Amino acid sequence: MGKHVISDLWQMQSLPLEAKIRMTKYRIRQWVEYYGEDGVYVSFSGGKDSTVLLDLVRQMYPNVPAVFIDTGLEYPEIREFVKTFSNVTWLKPKKNFKQIITEFGYPFISKEVSGKIYEARNKPDGYAATQCFNPNSEKVQRYGRRYDYSKWKFFFEAPFKVGANCCNVMKKNPVKKYERDSHRVGITAQMASESAVRTRQWLENGCNGFNKKRPISNPMSFWTEQDVLLYIKLYNLTICSVYGDIVTEPSDSDYEFTERSEIFDKDRPLLKTTGCSRTGCMFCGYGCHLEKSPTRFERMKETHPKQYAYIMKPVEEGGLGYKDVIDWINQHGNMDIKY
Repeated sequence: MGKHVISDLWQMQSLPLEAKIRMTKYRIRQWVEYYGEDGVYVSFSGGKDSTVLLDLVRQMYPNVPAVFIDTGLEYPEIREFVKTFSNVTWLKPKKNFKQIITEFGYPFISKEVSGKIYEARNKPDGYAATQCFNPNSEKVQRYGRRYDYSKWKFFFEAPFKVGANCCNVMKKNPVKKYERDSHRVGITAQMASESAVRTRQWLENGCNGFNKKRPISNPMSFWTEQDVLLYIKLYNLTICSVYGDIVTEPSDSDYEFTERSEIFDKDRPLLKTTGCSRTGCMFCGYGCHLEKSPTRFERMKETHPKQYAYIMKPVEEGGLGYKDVIDWINQHGNMDIKY
């Protein structure tokens, strides 16, 4: 049985920001008191969420180190922003992104879907994964619609690989080695509202996963995107320039509330960034099929033409082949991913 039920999360997500700050600091204090200041670190991506987290942690513990993973996939502005902080350890993966997609495949649709596609296509024991692509399989009938990936079965015929190992190789492996070598455990800015997977993780472990095989603290789990933007605006926190400014949505905007966390923000002015809304890995294709124009790739074409040209150029010409991949997905998946 999990540590929480979904109504616990909804209740915490509905709290005002001031209460969330107090609760987050309490969980940070619990974590640091358990492992010691010399036994923890802050996972710092240079994005707005982890910038807020680092600000909260260092208000209490100024000497806690931050760790940044320099994958080569970050916006150039992110790397320059990280350089403005002290006490940051930079890590590098053993393989670059081109090696990853050549060996494991492109990251499209979602981590779960691309992982199942890779397993079903490439592993001899991939039978269990294959069941997810059959809506009448025992697994789908037993566990429900969230295991039904039948709409993505067309990827089995793709002339390119699809996979979800980029995050493991480029991010998780370097940080796991750092944890082993430094004997430190992480504090991250992951939020339950970001995905169904992270919601399930919170329900199982709460904010502080003391009993996990790899202990990890997510003290902002019950925050929402709007909380982060409001914190930055209220406390005049400097964030990376790639986000632009934080402004209020027009009252007549067509903002769509999600079915989960963001609904709790409906009674206060909605905030947004004038630049990127998310940073992460520049070349990640997860969720791009859900975006309205201008998509991440259309924005990259305007703001970072050099990187755009590189990822769209055919592989045989030294690029990453994204144009050919997206064209194939649009044609065979009846989609309209704009680039």
